Amino acid sequence: MTVAQRRAAADTLRTAEHDRQPVQRLTLGYPQLDVADSYQIQLLNINDRVRDGAVVRGHKVGLSSRAMQQMMQVDEPDYGHLLSDMFVPEHTPINAGALCTPRVEVEVAFVLAEALPAPGCTVADVLRCTAFVCPAIEIIDSRIVDWDIRLPDTIADNASSALVVLGGKRTTLDDLDLRTIGAVLSRDGEIVATGAAGAVLGNPATAVAWLANKVHGFGVTLEAGHVILPGSCTRAYDVAAGQTIRADFDDLGHVVTRFE
Repeated sequence: MTVAQRRAAADTLRTAEHDRQPVQRLTLGYPQLDVADSYQIQLLNINDRVRDGAVVRGHKVGLSSRAMQQMMQVDEPDYGHLLSDMFVPEHTPINAGALCTPRVEVEVAFVLAEALPAPGCTVADVLRCTAFVCPAIEIIDSRIVDWDIRLPDTIADNASSALVVLGGKRTTLDDLDLRTIGAVLSRDGEIVATGAAGAVLGNPATAVAWLANKVHGFGVTLEAGHVILPGSCTRAYDVAAGQTIRADFDDLGHVVTRFE
């Protein structure tokens, strides 16, 4: 793609998000769109938001479960940026009307004590550099009509990121086996899904290490204080105004949010 085409694609997504009017997937209008172009489009919009005052507070990994990779016909995850204006305090109502087609995912959030080394970041590095983990609900959203996306579409759309809600309990990794943490997603008090952190590449710390190595190629470092979302313990579920979402995790506590 040309520089002008990438800029036009980025503007299309930014307008769709601002107006809450999803658009047709970019890969229809730009059949030559590839992963490299998509990350450049993502960065254009991230840089615009940073110039407008937002701050990069972390990153998220998408497509980190094997089931999602098979559905998207890819063999590795993707990633997006987490900005300061994407974090919503627990129990603060979320305006569903400000989003296009929101869905929720339950994740074990990592908060870094020190920057992750890369290239060559390992699971051991992730365990050493993590200050604590906490429960998280990620609200994903697609600026593409009906979630009709291919891999380049979701990458360009900041990995379909929208909002993040973090729980208030922090847990260190001492004597904690990340692979066996169970998670329960409830909607209005009814259990809709159960899962385990091990669904995320076998160990969510593996996804964090992958991310550190991946973003290094773009000149990015995962810094101390950054929040890293490694991927969902369950598949994503639709959410609508009036619903309360709760995620309960073994050993980690819970996190609750409500949509209005």
